[in-house]
Amino acid sequence: MAVARKIKTLLTVNILVFVGIIVFSVYCRLQDRSEGLVQTVRSTDRRVRSRHAKAGALADREAILERLDHLEEVVYNQLNGLAKPIGLVEGPGGLGQGGMAATLREDSQETESKYEEYGYNAQLSDRISLDRTIPDYRPKKCRQVTHTADLPQISVVFIFVNEALSVILRSVHSVVNRTPSRLLKEVILVDDNSDSAELKTSLDQYVNRRYPGLVKIVRNSRREGLIRARLQGWKAATAPVVGFFDAHVEFGTGWAEPALTRIQEDRRRIVLPAIDNIKYDTFEVQQYASAAHGYNWGLWCMYIIPPQDWLDRGDEAAPIRTPAMIGCSFVVDREYFGDIGLLDPGMEVYGGENIELGMRLLTSTNAPAAARFFHGVPGLPAGLSLHRAMQTRPLGGRTFVSTLSPFVSGLSEKLSDRSKGLNP
Repeated sequence: MAVARKIKTLLTVNILVFVGIIVFSVYCRLQDRSEGLVQTVRSTDRRVRSRHAKAGALADREAILERLDHLEEVVYNQLNGLAKPIGLVEGPGGLGQGGMAATLREDSQETESKYEEYGYNAQLSDRISLDRTIPDYRPKKCRQVTHTADLPQISVVFIFVNEALSVILRSVHSVVNRTPSRLLKEVILVDDNSDSAELKTSLDQYVNRRYPGLVKIVRNSRREGLIRARLQGWKAATAPVVGFFDAHVEFGTGWAEPALTRIQEDRRRIVLPAIDNIKYDTFEVQQYASAAHGYNWGLWCMYIIPPQDWLDRGDEAAPIRTPAMIGCSFVVDREYFGDIGLLDPGMEVYGGENIELGMRLLTSTNAPAAARFFHGVPGLPAGLSLHRAMQTRPLGGRTFVSTLSPFVSGLSEKLSDRSKGLNP
């Protein structure tokens, strides 16, 4: 009996232990499931809250955007009120957006007369917004480059005489819109004694109200010519770097930073932005291939194939060293420009500075592909003689031409004799 009782007790204990193990195992599983359920509930709650927060943020964003749109509309209406009285358009939209070709519904006698007066379709220009968008033709690598924050400021100088008002103002709008405000110190308009009435009061009133303190106008009391007008702009400039441009251009995105970077690296550089074309009749923007600048025996500047070492590098974003320059666009350190003697004030007709300045610097000019702007060229006069295109006195006639080729030494002596007659 005692043995049976012991066996019964052991069985009972084993059964209780076994049941306890099962109960404990079930409890653990329930606990795990409970924690998982709690985590699921919490996660669901967080998602719900996140959705509500996103919805709230989205609603706030929509409200902010709506207010900004309203503010933009108010500002645009106020600004457009400046352009409307002078028959022009500003703000987004309209003809010629994205640099696309634009046309008027029908030509008129006024269109033809403006063609003859300006050398381009001025009536169409008046219908194109001063703030139109243009394509970004910079190489991909240029768009990815970051520039330092301590770049020098620039004064942008535009030279004009009897240009269409809309073309001048589009030049101004584009440089202001596409130049960081911290870098653009001022815009200087040099009026070389224009005859047009709208380039007097209308221009003054517009820029003074639209860009107070930023845009300055310098007016020559007599017709000085392009070269001396540029020198007037240099005198008026106060930034450490000066950019000289014709007043019928439009600037591309990010044009200023690479140009200023090159000058910051070496103040002895003169930088020429890459030039694309604006068609004179439709104002369509056309991309030009990367090129250097050379000149022919008439001393007219022309595009030439970039140097072989540049082609061998295979880097289209690299600057191109070029022996000549296009006078309608160059950027230079202001003090250095004075140190090398500026431009020759004796040159009466445009074109000579393309060669003179390039020869002075002995191929030290740079043309970065990232600094792009778009240039519209009116009809060019033909038949200008060599001594009108460039005065040879400052370059020393014989030395200049014989340096180009020893086979023209006789011609160089004739040019030197002519220059003496032209420059007493």
